[in-house]
Amino acid sequence: MITKIYRVKGTFVMGDEYHKFVKEYKATCEADIEEKIYERFGSKHAINRNQISIESIEEIAPEDVQDPIVKEIL
Repeated sequence: MITKIYRVKGTFVMGDEYHKFVKEYKATCEADIEEKIYERFGSKHAINRNQISIESIEEIAPEDVQDPIVKEIL
């Protein structure tokens, strides 16, 4: 399977505040990325899926990666 790099932008609710996020992940398809976002934010911040709003998922080129961890695994 060919993996691609995706940049995800969105917001999540924590308490009474909305927080923006931008994350980069390596996966085979957008559905996997969406599931990773829900899993990781739910686990780390103890929030439900309905408190996470994914605004965009876009495939990016390896040279456009900004996350140092994702850069390291390329």
